[in-house]
This record gives sequence, structure tokens and C-alpha cells, in this order.
Amino acid sequence: MKVRIRWAARPPEPDPAPASYFAKPETRAAEPAIIEKLMIDASGATDPGCVRSNNEDNYLLEPSLGLYIVADGMGGARAGEHASRIAVETVREVIAAADGNVGAATLVSAFEEANRRVMNKASDDPSMEGMGTTLVAALEMGGELLVASVGDSRGYLYENGALSPITEDQSWVNEVGRRLGLDEDSLKTHPMRHVLTMAIGVSDELRVNTYTLKPSAGAQVLLCSDGLHGVATEDTLKDTLASSEPLDAKCQTLIAAARARGGPDNITLVILKAL
Repeated sequence: MKVRIRWAARPPEPDPAPASYFAKPETRAAEPAIIEKLMIDASGATDPGCVRSNNEDNYLLEPSLGLYIVADGMGGARAGEHASRIAVETVREVIAAADGNVGAATLVSAFEEANRRVMNKASDDPSMEGMGTTLVAALEMGGELLVASVGDSRGYLYENGALSPITEDQSWVNEVGRRLGLDEDSLKTHPMRHVLTMAIGVSDELRVNTYTLKPSAGAQVLLCSDGLHGVATEDTLKDTLASSEPLDAKCQTLIAAARARGGPDNITLVILKAL
């Protein structure tokens, strides 16, 4: 179960990601040149898990836009399913309308518009009150990959045999519990462990985290809901990405791994591979 919380004051900004994980945009000379572009193979999958009868997650593979998304909805009476669908469709619509003229501000604006639409829908329909969704997206920008996130759906980079986190969870555990010095064993059983500090559809004030990568050929990016990363071990994620299986088979292997550990939540993932 995922719980949302409204904060009277904004939580502290996460520490910036280590510079070794991400490459800063290069300054290019104004002379004519061939624009570098990523070549990406992608696959995605979703599964309700072993406990829940409905699936409130959504994902998107849109190679024509260079856009890939995972959303983990929350809210009663299938409201979470609506929230995640609205968010995914809105981000796609905003990016498509930009007609290739995209950057970090474009993706942040798309998240903000998704937030407005989910909130408006909940306001118009009492049965949708309290719905929200996490959102993590990857967008191709020339030779780089922009990742944006809200909530605790995650992005990981697998490159040169190492698995590294891209995103930081916007959760009580990550932004409050760890800063209070609580150890990992205590955090795993803490009553606030399911609380998010930020989600799409919860507040007018939205904090979108963005990260820029320049993946090398063969590198993989995993976007996933906490039905995967909160259940399967990071060793399982790493070993599966390291395997020679096709991307669609890797997706099914990871879903099976989460289900084998009880599958308490919906399981959704997208895997990207730089060619």
C-alpha cells in the first residue's frame, strides 16, 4: 500500500546525484555539424502482482517521440488507475506538441500539466478524490537521455557491469528517515515507510527532479515502479540486466522475480538499451 502525505513546508531538496553517474551537456561550437542522436531499443511490461486484483500502473513506449514512462497510481476504487493513465497521456501529449523542440523545461512542464489534470479530474469527480500517481520518464535529447521523476518510481543505469541509481525517492524514508539517522532495518519496518512526500495530483506545488545521462553503447536504463524495486533485490536487477536475454525476456524475468517474492503490489518496468 502506498500512502500520500501533504507537507506544511516543502521537504529539503535531495542532494545532487554524484557527478560520476551523469554527464553534463557539452558546449558545442556554432559551426555546422551532424547532430548526435541516441539509438535505443526498448521494451516494457506490467503485471498486477500476486495480491491485487486490479492494476493501477501504466507505462508508455513511444520511440517516435523518444519518450518512455512508468506511472504507479494510487487511490481507492480504481482511481489510481485513472491518475496514472491521465498522467502518462498528458506527458505524451505535451511532448508531441513540442514537435521535437524539447529540453528539461519541456519535460518538467509536461509533469506540471499532468499534475493539474489529475487534480482537476479529482475535483470534478468525487469518486476520484484523493487519487494520485508517481511518474518517472526518460526523454531522448540528441545524444543524451533526460530522466525526470516524481514520487518513488525509480530509474537505474546499468553500465560497464555496474548498477547505479539515477533517481532519488521522494518519500518519507529517503527524505526524512535517513536524514534523521535511522538505520536501514528500522526504516524497513517504520510506520511511515509507505508515505510519499511528493506525487502527481496531490498538491499545486510540484517538485520534479531531473537528471541528464549520456549512456554509452550497450548501457541500459531501467524505469520501474516500487512493485519491482521494493520487492526484487538490486542483485536480481543487476544480474537480469547483465544477462544476454532479449529485453522483453528480461522484463518477464524481473516480473517473475517480484512475484516469486510475494508480488504484493503491481509490477511495472521499462528497459532501454543504447545501441
